[in-house]
Amino acid sequence: MRRCGEFGRKTRIIVCDDNYDHASGIRELINLENDYEVIANAANVNIAVALIKKYQPDIVLMDINMPDVDGITGISEVEKLNLGTKVIALTGYDDSDLIYRAMKLGAKGYILKTMVSAQLIHALDEVAQGKIYLPAVLTSKFFEHFQNLEKNPANSVMEDGEENLLNYLTNREEEVLELLTNGVNYKGIATKLFISETTVKTHVNNIFQKLQVNDRTQAVLYAINKGFGARRRNRVA
Repeated sequence: MRRCGEFGRKTRIIVCDDNYDHASGIRELINLENDYEVIANAANVNIAVALIKKYQPDIVLMDINMPDVDGITGISEVEKLNLGTKVIALTGYDDSDLIYRAMKLGAKGYILKTMVSAQLIHALDEVAQGKIYLPAVLTSKFFEHFQNLEKNPANSVMEDGEENLLNYLTNREEEVLELLTNGVNYKGIATKLFISETTVKTHVNNIFQKLQVNDRTQAVLYAINKGFGARRRNRVA
């Protein structure tokens, strides 16, 4: 049975998603339920954090792939507020590293956008009751990644003890970075990966943030210095 908030009030939700149409669809879906209410939409993490401070919602649906500040950082920022707001990661990627990082940072759920219409309300039910929600199809990916890190802890850091920021990239971001290091422009990357130039730019912005660099040249130099080419070849092999 679903549980409402304190004293029978509706569970209050903020949706953080830069895609207006998608966010609106989620809002309509949730507001059809008696126990839930979307109180605000945020187009980016900074706005979401401000709204969370103001309204202190019960749950935040956090899109992972956003411009400026990515959703993984967003989860961390929400946790730092220490307001008891629970985060459900919302994404189009079933990348095992993304799942692991989102849950490690404090997300209480992880759901793919393709699953929203069928599983979102169930995910809200579970998280609202203090449980963790991870669809069965993603659970094995999470534990496989966790076990791999446990068996090979060196994968998460460099030999000299310095954190390897490349480990924070998703598979798609690695593909984009590889093409960047090969001198391919945004239009060429879009063609090769069958995605739009806008999506390429979003991935590139996320790469810059995760590698803590300001431009393409710095990103490529960082990748080369950390042995990115050999790393990719070994992984693909």
